[in-house]
Amino acid sequence: MAADSKKIKKVIKKAMDAKRFEHTLGVEYTACALAMCHNVDIEKAQMAGLLHDCAKCLSDEKKKALCVKNHMPITDIENKNPYLLHAKAGFCIARGKFHIKDRDILNAILYHTTGRPDMSELEKIIYIADYIEPGRKQAPNLKEVRHLAFQNLDAALFKILCDTLSYLEETGSEVDTMTCKTCEYYRNVMNEKEVSHDR
Repeated sequence: MAADSKKIKKVIKKAMDAKRFEHTLGVEYTACALAMCHNVDIEKAQMAGLLHDCAKCLSDEKKKALCVKNHMPITDIENKNPYLLHAKAGFCIARGKFHIKDRDILNAILYHTTGRPDMSELEKIIYIADYIEPGRKQAPNLKEVRHLAFQNLDAALFKILCDTLSYLEETGSEVDTMTCKTCEYYRNVMNEKEVSHDR
């Protein structure tokens, strides 16, 4: 997989603007660091980090067409805001163009913007790495989340989900229902951990 990552890096560098490519390298780096810390496959983390935004620079029309062609369901919110489809379109590109067959890598790409209930460790790592990579400057509670990420993936994930939903509500942006479901799921996970810790 390491040899493939070099080829993929060259291809996506051509397809992305400089800022997006720099972000991608930041996510790749952070995902590998988190994988080492949490005993997750480093090569899978590297590949998912590299490809998580592979569809980001496509036009909205191309993102939508790619999803339709690959029978990916499009929600009402995504239909109104096609830029949100980059995760689903990225899944299609990773599987079709780059021949990624590993379901965990594909899911990490697919759910890196919304999350989902009961995420795998790799899915959590890519979701978190996307939020905390070194180039990020504006996200709320970034210092706290960066610290948490290397201590407890669930706690970091839950904090990001809460902060993201608060931001979307404050700005009047539409909220994907999957993000709400994911937040509620990990609220319960964190509550159960607190209960078992208190016993």
